[in-house]
Amino acid sequence: MFDPTPKPHGRPVELRSGIGTLAIVLHAHLPFVRHPEHEHFLEEDWLFEAVTESYLPLIAMLRRVEADGFGDVLALSVSPTLAHMLDDELLGKRTRRYLDERLRFAEREAVRTKQLPEEPLAQFYISRLSAMRSLLDKIGSVNAEFARLHKEGVIDLFTTGATHAILPLAATCKGAACAQVTEAVTSHCRHFGGLRPKGFWFPECAYAPGLEQLLAEHDLRWFILDAQGILHGNPRPRFAIFRHVFTPAGPAAFGRDRAASRQVWSAEIGYPGDPRYRDFYRDIGFDLPIQSLGSALPDGVRRFTGLKYHRVSFAGREKELYIRAEALQAAETHASHFVESRAEQFLEVREALPVDPVLVTPFDAELFGHWWFEGPEFLEGVIRRTNAPNGCLPFRLGTPSSFLKTHPSGQFIVPSASTWGHNGYLEVWINKRNAWIYPLIQRAMRRMRDAARQFAAEVTRDQERLLRQMGRELMLAQASDWAFLMRGDAARSYAETRTRGHLSAFDMLYVTLITGSDLPAEFEEIEARNNIFPQLNWRIFGA
Repeated sequence: MFDPTPKPHGRPVELRSGIGTLAIVLHAHLPFVRHPEHEHFLEEDWLFEAVTESYLPLIAMLRRVEADGFGDVLALSVSPTLAHMLDDELLGKRTRRYLDERLRFAEREAVRTKQLPEEPLAQFYISRLSAMRSLLDKIGSVNAEFARLHKEGVIDLFTTGATHAILPLAATCKGAACAQVTEAVTSHCRHFGGLRPKGFWFPECAYAPGLEQLLAEHDLRWFILDAQGILHGNPRPRFAIFRHVFTPAGPAAFGRDRAASRQVWSAEIGYPGDPRYRDFYRDIGFDLPIQSLGSALPDGVRRFTGLKYHRVSFAGREKELYIRAEALQAAETHASHFVESRAEQFLEVREALPVDPVLVTPFDAELFGHWWFEGPEFLEGVIRRTNAPNGCLPFRLGTPSSFLKTHPSGQFIVPSASTWGHNGYLEVWINKRNAWIYPLIQRAMRRMRDAARQFAAEVTRDQERLLRQMGRELMLAQASDWAFLMRGDAARSYAETRTRGHLSAFDMLYVTLITGSDLPAEFEEIEARNNIFPQLNWRIFGA
């Protein structure tokens, strides 16, 4: 477990001939989950929880540092599936309903726990949820506020694959990979007020040589790989992962620093395992008698309510009640330790390399606030310490985009195939539990390619609708999330159902198109439910 006691550097922190750049990169992504046919659907809570516990708290933090004049503090990718859900009218109404229901539930908890040790925590959640609901009303939409923060220079927004498909696998049919990148850029412009992204997050950091050509075609100038993708490149990088490299097609690749990343995200050896932090898993939705939960369980199924009264606690002890003040103090301590550790790291790198280094630390955005409740406060502490007036740190905050502006040259290499995740080479997404999906997806990709070529010259209105929906169903089936969820048991059934459902719909639409049959009776229901990418250019699949 991490020892929170600050340690001295062992040498004075002083600037040498240059200064390094710490690039904090957050990746915000959720799979497309939208079920208008149900008034309440358990997996839609993934979005509502992320908005309530991660995106809104992160926005609140970014607005605070913006008010104090800080800029260029982090890069943020927002996946097209997430951006669409955040702008969807139905899901927007349900998000607000979720916040209102959780607030009423917290108010009932304040009554139930009156004069009990949990009462201050119930009051805390009332205040917290009220603040998040007010913030959402003030900004109007999460997407609009992210776009504003980008335009004000606080963050750098960029994009990722349209449905978060594993691109090395999609690239067996070039058009399928092209569609993932093309629609990503189109969707980004649509949801963020015409902003064109400069960077691209390869879903799951899954890369194979040659994919950067797709990025170059859309003027996407940089991407991030896990460390081995850079270190095993050809030729070997002169400066390891501490400088970007340029790929043959032009876009620059930045390597993830594992040591700094692990210090943050690991519950075993990193900061989130500190016993003062809130315990994610201990939720009163599972602790209380079901009759006490009322409307917090709209369909009677136990679920996370977001009200968690316990902290991680020390090993071997019973779970103790969460003490907010102590948790915030822990976040301050850890932010200080993280900045000091990076200062030491930059000094060591500068001794070994004759260049100004860049250190890239990418994380899932949902780590901050949802999984690690105090994560946004930790990030704020890092930002403020790094930008402290009269500071003498050997690094500053920046983003890959801003680093490329000041460091436009670099070594050319061909990075190696790689992913992040266990063992770093697709093992998480191709294994005994999920390998069955890929022959089915490959068949659908070939059929989509052939249909796009066959009907490229002339189509009727109904054929256009069929081809567009076929493209949507294929892309949704390709989402890496389903293969990932099949590894465990918690959401495996849902992931399998979604994959089979999209592929079955694709096959039905394909047969309808090829045979010239009338639109099936269920077509409009499918089209209305899976309404993502409204102007999808299906001809791309014919490439």
